[in-house]
Amino acid sequence: MAIAIKNIPVLKEDAAITFDSNAKAAIAKKASVKFTKQLAVSAKILAKAKI
Repeated sequence: MAIAIKNIPVLKEDAAITFDSNAKAAIAKKASVKFTKQLAVSAKILAKAKI
């Protein structure tokens, strides 16, 4: 018995353009993580441990 292969949905025309613009906006809006506080704490720990 064979299992039927399902078709992969494809975005066309306006839906594809909207999806692409939303994806680009989400990438541009992506937040970065700042570890300055954690680096300061780890530097103090390493300095105290003389490592």
